[in-house]
Amino acid sequence: MFEKEYDVIVVGGGHAGAEATAAAANMGSSTLLVTMNLQTIGQMSCNPAMGGIAKGQIVREIDALGGYSGIVTDKSAIQFKMLNKSKGPAMWSPRAQNDRMRFAEEWRMALENTPNADFYQEMVNGLLIEGDKVVGVRTSLGLKIRAKAVVLTNGTFLNGLIHIGEKQLGGGRAGEKAATGITEQLVELGFDSGRMKTGTPPRVDGRSLDYSKMIPQPGDDHPEKFSYLNTPILQTQRDCHMTHTSKLVHDLLREGFDRSPMFNGRIQSLGPRYCPSIEDKINRFADKDSHQIFVEPEGWNTVEVYVNGFSTSLPEDVQYRALKSVKGFEHVKFFRPGYAIEYDYFPPTQLKHTLETKLVNNLYFAGQINGTTGYEEAASQGLMAGINAHLKINEREPFILKRDEAYIGVLVDDLITKGTEEPYRMFTSRAEYRTLLRQDNADLRLTPKGYEIGLAKEERLKRMEEKMSKSDNFVDFFKRTSFTTDEINPILESLDSSLVKQSDKLFKVFSRPKVTMDHMLQLESVSEFVRENDLDTEVLEQAEIQVKYSGYIEKEKTNADKLQRLENVRIPDNFDYSKLKSLSYEAREKMEAIRPVTISQASRISGVSPADISVLLVYLGR
Repeated sequence: MFEKEYDVIVVGGGHAGAEATAAAANMGSSTLLVTMNLQTIGQMSCNPAMGGIAKGQIVREIDALGGYSGIVTDKSAIQFKMLNKSKGPAMWSPRAQNDRMRFAEEWRMALENTPNADFYQEMVNGLLIEGDKVVGVRTSLGLKIRAKAVVLTNGTFLNGLIHIGEKQLGGGRAGEKAATGITEQLVELGFDSGRMKTGTPPRVDGRSLDYSKMIPQPGDDHPEKFSYLNTPILQTQRDCHMTHTSKLVHDLLREGFDRSPMFNGRIQSLGPRYCPSIEDKINRFADKDSHQIFVEPEGWNTVEVYVNGFSTSLPEDVQYRALKSVKGFEHVKFFRPGYAIEYDYFPPTQLKHTLETKLVNNLYFAGQINGTTGYEEAASQGLMAGINAHLKINEREPFILKRDEAYIGVLVDDLITKGTEEPYRMFTSRAEYRTLLRQDNADLRLTPKGYEIGLAKEERLKRMEEKMSKSDNFVDFFKRTSFTTDEINPILESLDSSLVKQSDKLFKVFSRPKVTMDHMLQLESVSEFVRENDLDTEVLEQAEIQVKYSGYIEKEKTNADKLQRLENVRIPDNFDYSKLKSLSYEAREKMEAIRPVTISQASRISGVSPADISVLLVYLGR
């Protein structure tokens, strides 16, 4: 069956595996996706949603580069919200609720319509290694499939162990078996491995809930979308709902703590800090009598409901009793209980910036195998691994995004420079250049790069160039066009903003905090320019941000340029840190392990001080 050698084999069909397959295949590599179940490609294992704080920016970046996550999300969305709209645009984050079944179906169809992509259903339990290079995979049936590069995206399946109270089941997801063999082989090859934990809440029957006792959570009045391409905008949306736990609920949950694998020592590994289980929340925030519960529909036509905020590994009878005491859940029927899952991961400091392993050439890791949590974080790594696997085997320059270019760049750099001992999740606070890395300008930042490497198509580039041209022209219009006091003062007076005494440029008055694009459109000259140039809401938003935040944006660009100088100071591959006696012992040890490529990367390693960087700079200067 597999006489030919593939260019790239991707192991695992989750969000990372799907994006890796799409990227490598669309760039021209013959690509084989091997997964244990072809019916669960792109499966939303946890909540039926994409995006959120910082995660929405990542989906936009994937889309801008030519990935599929944004397109699939738009085609299967049931609700859309732009989060943090009350804050500055650097914090705006798109989020969509999705139809879980349609999401997986859209992913499957997208991949089946991708040239160069083949599929095979079976467990991979080993790698084919020759010397220091991977040359293929071995399946549980003993098939040997050869390839020039392999991308591992095993998710939670590597020696996965499911916990429900005192019960333990081998598995990578409810109803699916764990993957074995790969961890053991990688450890034999010299890789360090660890264990992590994640969890999921019960799924319940929406027909058994009383929504009249809950608070409706509707989508935006004017929903947007993720993809910069011409994907559909939601015309109708489904509401989510919110309710709360209570002191009674907490007391009922505490009754099962002695049978909880989190508290009786069965689970030793760390779970996501920012998405704790309900028992962890009760334990850590003992002073709180109530926590929010978000009731999220799983699709347009299904009655299955996801109970967001009630992730748990307590015994199923404890889960049921406690959830029945939540307002609106008095007659709840379970589809399945919540559970925790432990799985193997490999500390990502063992990777290069391309996500290729340092120990084995042409072997790439992406997703939860690297210690991350979240669909979006996984998908972005899959995209980068697929791109770089294709580039490497074609002897082309690697594709690496810097921290001032993309949240994806921050994510990868954090992982390989700092590592992680708990599931890593992206936040806007992790990005020091978040004013530059907004969700609205991901296409302007990244589409030219995606086009240059051969992933983003020409149609995408043309749309981006048209948007950039129109928004730049609109900003120039504000800079060169004047207003009269008669037309602007009534607007300023209505805003309780100080009046102007003489005519000036529109740019100046538009820069005022209270003045918005809607106010500017009340001016005949502005509305006429918009009509004549056929400017859409995307261009209007982009122009408004460029005008109102120009000072912040320029300042951040200047700071990024200064730090870029350190990014250009490269450290030789086989640099001997033991020669530098002035380095602290911790710095020497950390840099020997991580092998930073540049001074800038070295400065971000935990335990490396500014004094250590000065020593390095002096030595390299000589």
